[in-house]
Amino acid sequence: MRFYRHHIYTHLVSLLGNPKPIREIRQQIIPKAQGTVLEIGVGPGVNFAHYNRARVNKVYALEPNPGMLRLAEKERHKLNLNLDIEFLEFPGERIPLSDHAVDTVVSTFTFCTIPAVAEAIQGLRRVLRPGGKLIFFEHGISPDLEIQRWQHRLEPIGRRVFGGCHLTRDIPALLAEAGFRIQQMETGYLAEFPKAWTHCWWGEATPQ
Repeated sequence: MRFYRHHIYTHLVSLLGNPKPIREIRQQIIPKAQGTVLEIGVGPGVNFAHYNRARVNKVYALEPNPGMLRLAEKERHKLNLNLDIEFLEFPGERIPLSDHAVDTVVSTFTFCTIPAVAEAIQGLRRVLRPGGKLIFFEHGISPDLEIQRWQHRLEPIGRRVFGGCHLTRDIPALLAEAGFRIQQMETGYLAEFPKAWTHCWWGEATPQ
């Protein structure tokens, strides 16, 4: 299982995790990050190319999977970015930063996989400075009952194949419960099929 998670799963994410509809939304939202940034669940580093280097002075790239970190390091070298990136090999529930340490938190397709997701979101609120913001792009439970039924059926497969991925989490509700206020958000299916996997939210939230 460890070999699968650190090697096969990482290449699956790298191969399948950034199709055109997702890439286009990344291009819209990631340039809004500013100051000192914490990117939680950095994965293979696909967001690196979209940071505005004139607005961002440092990125803490948190990722518990060493296989993902290797891919993210390769991505940084490939892009030859003039950007200070510090890799942190920690899970989302254990953010090794002090209170109010960052101006922006970025999370893209991360909240679906963190086991103690409520604890992790509370940690994000802790490290954000007053006036800071969370930029999120996540997938989860559909508002359509028939799609929800398929999501519940398929969730065991997603958790096994895609690193613990949950299809049925209500991300906006989790953010609100952890003390965030959503400032702006869009939602929709990024593909007509399979809808069970492609219902997403993207936007910005601030700590209350």
